[in-house]
Amino acid sequence: MTDTLTIDIYSDVVCPWCLIGYGQLTKALEQLDGEIAAQIRWRPFELNPQMPPEGEEQEAHLQRKYRRSAEDGAALRGQMKAIAEGAGVSLSYEGANEEGGEAPPAMMWNTRDCHKLLAFALEEAGPQVQTALKLALFKAHFNHRARLGDRDLLLDIAASVGLHRMAAKAALDDPDLEARVLAEEQQAWDLNISGVPAMIINGKFMIPGAQSPDVYVNALRRVAEKSRAA
Repeated sequence: MTDTLTIDIYSDVVCPWCLIGYGQLTKALEQLDGEIAAQIRWRPFELNPQMPPEGEEQEAHLQRKYRRSAEDGAALRGQMKAIAEGAGVSLSYEGANEEGGEAPPAMMWNTRDCHKLLAFALEEAGPQVQTALKLALFKAHFNHRARLGDRDLLLDIAASVGLHRMAAKAALDDPDLEARVLAEEQQAWDLNISGVPAMIINGKFMIPGAQSPDVYVNALRRVAEKSRAA
Protein backbone atom coordinates (compact mmCIF):
# COMPACT_ATOMS: atom_id res chain seq x y z
CA MET A 1 0.00 0.00 0.00
CA THR A 2 1.34 3.40 -0.99
CA ASP A 3 1.09 6.26 1.50
CA THR A 4 0.31 9.64 -0.07
CA LEU A 5 1.70 12.70 1.69
CA THR A 6 1.00 16.37 1.02
CA ILE A 7 4.15 18.48 0.77
CA ASP A 8 3.79 22.26 0.83
CA ILE A 9 7.04 23.89 -0.28
CA TYR A 10 7.61 27.50 0.70
CA SER A 11 10.08 28.90 -1.83
CA ASP A 12 10.98 31.69 -4.23
CA VAL A 13 11.69 31.25 -7.94
CA VAL A 14 15.00 33.17 -7.67
CA CYS A 15 16.25 30.90 -4.86
CA PRO A 16 18.88 28.39 -6.09
CA TRP A 17 18.60 26.27 -2.95
CA CYS A 18 14.86 25.91 -3.60
CA LEU A 19 15.53 24.34 -7.00
CA ILE A 20 18.24 22.15 -5.48
CA GLY A 21 15.90 21.09 -2.67
CA TYR A 22 13.22 20.12 -5.20
CA GLY A 23 15.77 18.06 -7.14
CA GLN A 24 16.84 16.26 -3.98
CA LEU A 25 13.22 15.67 -2.98
CA THR A 26 12.50 14.23 -6.43
CA LYS A 27 15.38 11.78 -6.02
CA ALA A 28 14.01 10.78 -2.61
CA LEU A 29 10.55 10.15 -4.03
CA GLU A 30 12.08 8.02 -6.77
CA GLN A 31 13.67 5.87 -4.06
CA LEU A 32 10.29 5.65 -2.32
CA ASP A 33 8.37 4.71 -5.47
CA GLY A 34 5.61 2.25 -4.53
CA GLU A 35 6.03 3.09 -0.84
CA ILE A 36 5.30 6.81 -0.59
CA ALA A 37 3.79 9.22 -3.11
CA ALA A 38 3.51 12.98 -2.72
CA GLN A 39 1.17 15.75 -3.72
CA ILE A 40 3.42 18.82 -3.98
CA ARG A 41 2.05 22.33 -3.63
CA TRP A 42 4.15 25.49 -3.88
CA ARG A 43 3.66 28.27 -1.35
CA PRO A 44 4.94 31.85 -1.68
CA PHE A 45 8.00 33.31 -0.01
CA GLU A 46 9.48 36.52 -1.42
CA LEU A 47 13.20 36.90 -0.77
CA ASN A 48 13.14 40.52 -1.95
CA PRO A 49 9.60 41.92 -1.68
CA GLN A 50 10.89 45.50 -1.93
CA MET A 51 12.90 44.86 -5.12
CA PRO A 52 12.12 47.59 -7.72
CA PRO A 53 10.75 46.62 -11.15
CA GLU A 54 14.13 47.11 -12.85
CA GLY A 55 15.69 44.47 -10.61
CA GLU A 56 19.30 44.41 -9.41
CA GLU A 57 22.44 42.71 -10.67
CA GLN A 58 22.70 39.45 -8.75
CA GLU A 59 26.25 39.59 -7.45
CA ALA A 60 25.96 43.24 -6.40
CA HIS A 61 22.73 42.41 -4.61
CA LEU A 62 24.21 39.45 -2.74
CA GLN A 63 27.35 41.36 -1.80
CA ARG A 64 25.23 44.17 -0.40
CA LYS A 65 22.69 41.93 1.35
CA TYR A 66 25.09 39.38 2.86
CA ARG A 67 28.26 41.54 3.02
CA ARG A 68 30.32 38.96 1.17
CA SER A 69 33.22 39.43 -1.20
CA ALA A 70 33.19 38.71 -4.93
CA GLU A 71 35.62 35.85 -4.31
CA ASP A 72 33.34 34.29 -1.71
CA GLY A 73 30.41 34.68 -4.09
CA ALA A 74 32.24 32.92 -6.92
CA ALA A 75 33.22 30.04 -4.61
CA LEU A 76 29.63 29.65 -3.39
CA ARG A 77 28.25 29.67 -6.95
CA GLY A 78 30.67 26.91 -7.91
CA GLN A 79 29.63 24.86 -4.89
CA MET A 80 25.93 25.33 -5.61
CA LYS A 81 26.32 24.38 -9.29
CA ALA A 82 28.06 21.14 -8.29
CA ILE A 83 25.36 20.29 -5.74
CA ALA A 84 22.66 21.14 -8.31
CA GLU A 85 24.18 18.77 -10.85
CA GLY A 86 24.14 15.99 -8.25
CA ALA A 87 20.48 16.78 -7.59
CA GLY A 88 19.66 16.49 -11.29
CA VAL A 89 18.91 20.19 -11.81
CA SER A 90 20.84 23.04 -13.43
CA LEU A 91 21.71 26.57 -12.33
CA SER A 92 23.76 27.27 -15.46
CA TYR A 93 22.94 29.71 -18.25
CA GLU A 94 21.77 27.78 -21.31
CA GLY A 95 20.52 30.52 -23.58
CA ALA A 96 21.83 30.67 -27.12
CA ASN A 97 23.52 33.84 -28.24
CA GLU A 98 23.49 33.92 -32.03
CA GLU A 99 25.91 36.84 -32.24
CA GLY A 100 28.48 35.15 -30.02
CA GLY A 101 28.38 37.89 -27.39
CA GLU A 102 28.43 37.56 -23.63
CA ALA A 103 25.57 36.07 -21.66
CA PRO A 104 23.13 38.57 -20.14
CA PRO A 105 23.88 39.47 -16.52
CA ALA A 106 22.39 37.32 -13.78
CA MET A 107 19.74 39.43 -12.05
CA MET A 108 17.46 39.41 -9.03
CA TRP A 109 13.83 40.36 -9.58
CA ASN A 110 10.67 41.23 -7.71
CA THR A 111 8.73 37.93 -7.80
CA ARG A 112 5.28 38.99 -6.55
CA ASP A 113 3.68 38.39 -9.97
CA CYS A 114 5.33 34.95 -10.17
CA HIS A 115 3.73 33.95 -6.89
CA LYS A 116 0.35 35.28 -7.98
CA LEU A 117 0.54 33.14 -11.12
CA LEU A 118 1.54 30.09 -9.06
CA ALA A 119 -1.42 30.61 -6.73
CA PHE A 120 -3.70 30.97 -9.75
CA ALA A 121 -2.28 27.79 -11.29
CA LEU A 122 -2.96 25.79 -8.13
CA GLU A 123 -6.53 27.07 -7.84
CA GLU A 124 -7.31 26.80 -11.55
CA ALA A 125 -5.51 23.64 -12.63
CA GLY A 126 -4.17 21.79 -9.60
CA PRO A 127 -0.76 20.78 -8.17
CA GLN A 128 0.71 19.13 -11.28
CA VAL A 129 0.22 22.17 -13.49
CA GLN A 130 1.42 24.42 -10.65
CA THR A 131 4.62 22.37 -10.42
CA ALA A 132 5.07 22.59 -14.19
CA LEU A 133 4.76 26.37 -13.94
CA LYS A 134 7.20 26.52 -11.02
CA LEU A 135 9.80 24.54 -12.95
CA ALA A 136 9.26 26.73 -16.03
CA LEU A 137 9.86 29.83 -13.89
CA PHE A 138 13.00 28.30 -12.41
CA LYS A 139 14.22 27.58 -15.94
CA ALA A 140 13.41 31.08 -17.13
CA HIS A 141 15.38 32.59 -14.26
CA PHE A 142 18.41 30.34 -13.93
CA ASN A 143 18.85 28.91 -17.42
CA HIS A 144 17.56 31.73 -19.63
CA ARG A 145 18.20 34.74 -17.35
CA ALA A 146 14.81 36.08 -18.37
CA ARG A 147 13.28 39.25 -16.95
CA LEU A 148 10.78 37.86 -14.44
CA GLY A 149 9.24 41.28 -13.98
CA ASP A 150 8.01 41.29 -17.59
CA ARG A 151 4.32 40.41 -17.53
CA ASP A 152 4.18 39.42 -21.18
CA LEU A 153 6.97 36.94 -20.54
CA LEU A 154 5.18 35.57 -17.49
CA LEU A 155 1.99 35.13 -19.49
CA ASP A 156 3.93 33.30 -22.20
CA ILE A 157 5.29 30.94 -19.55
CA ALA A 158 1.83 30.43 -18.07
CA ALA A 159 0.42 29.60 -21.50
CA SER A 160 3.29 27.18 -22.16
CA VAL A 161 2.09 24.93 -19.31
CA GLY A 162 -1.54 25.02 -20.46
CA LEU A 163 -2.98 27.95 -18.52
CA HIS A 164 -5.38 30.27 -20.33
CA ARG A 165 -3.46 33.44 -21.12
CA MET A 166 -6.31 35.90 -20.57
CA ALA A 167 -7.34 34.20 -17.33
CA ALA A 168 -3.73 34.40 -16.14
CA LYS A 169 -3.63 38.10 -17.07
CA ALA A 170 -6.79 38.68 -15.04
CA ALA A 171 -5.22 36.83 -12.12
CA LEU A 172 -2.24 39.18 -12.12
CA ASP A 173 -4.65 42.12 -11.76
CA ASP A 174 -6.82 40.46 -9.10
CA PRO A 175 -6.40 42.21 -5.71
CA ASP A 176 -8.08 39.31 -3.89
CA LEU A 177 -5.53 36.86 -5.28
CA GLU A 178 -2.68 39.14 -4.22
CA ALA A 179 -4.20 39.35 -0.74
CA ARG A 180 -4.24 35.54 -0.52
CA VAL A 181 -0.59 35.40 -1.58
CA LEU A 182 0.35 37.93 1.10
CA ALA A 183 -1.65 35.99 3.69
CA GLU A 184 0.25 32.81 2.83
CA GLU A 185 3.54 34.67 3.14
CA GLN A 186 2.48 35.87 6.57
CA GLN A 187 1.60 32.28 7.46
CA ALA A 188 5.18 31.32 6.66
CA TRP A 189 6.47 33.87 9.16
CA ASP A 190 3.90 32.63 11.70
CA LEU A 191 5.45 29.17 11.24
CA ASN A 192 8.89 30.69 11.98
CA ILE A 193 10.01 30.17 8.39
CA SER A 194 12.68 32.80 7.74
CA GLY A 195 14.54 31.02 4.93
CA VAL A 196 13.65 28.74 2.06
CA PRO A 197 13.09 26.08 0.96
CA ALA A 198 10.94 24.91 3.82
CA MET A 199 8.74 21.87 3.33
CA ILE A 200 5.65 21.24 5.46
CA ILE A 201 4.56 17.61 5.37
CA ASN A 202 0.87 16.85 5.94
CA GLY A 203 0.46 20.32 7.42
CA LYS A 204 2.40 19.38 10.58
CA PHE A 205 6.03 18.42 10.07
CA MET A 206 8.63 20.84 8.71
CA ILE A 207 11.87 19.99 6.88
CA PRO A 208 13.96 23.18 6.60
CA GLY A 209 16.57 23.84 3.95
CA ALA A 210 17.74 21.84 0.95
CA GLN A 211 18.53 18.40 2.36
CA SER A 212 20.11 15.31 0.85
CA PRO A 213 17.83 12.65 -0.67
CA ASP A 214 18.54 10.32 2.27
CA VAL A 215 17.36 12.94 4.75
CA TYR A 216 14.11 13.36 2.81
CA VAL A 217 13.64 9.58 2.54
CA ASN A 218 14.00 9.10 6.29
CA ALA A 219 11.80 12.09 7.14
CA LEU A 220 9.01 11.08 4.77
CA ARG A 221 9.04 7.53 6.13
CA ARG A 222 8.73 8.82 9.68
CA VAL A 223 5.83 11.09 8.75
CA ALA A 224 4.08 8.25 6.91
CA GLU A 225 4.44 6.01 9.97
CA LYS A 226 3.06 8.73 12.28
CA SER A 227 0.17 9.37 9.91
CA ARG A 228 -0.78 5.69 9.84
CA ALA A 229 -0.62 5.50 13.64
CA ALA A 230 -2.76 8.60 14.15
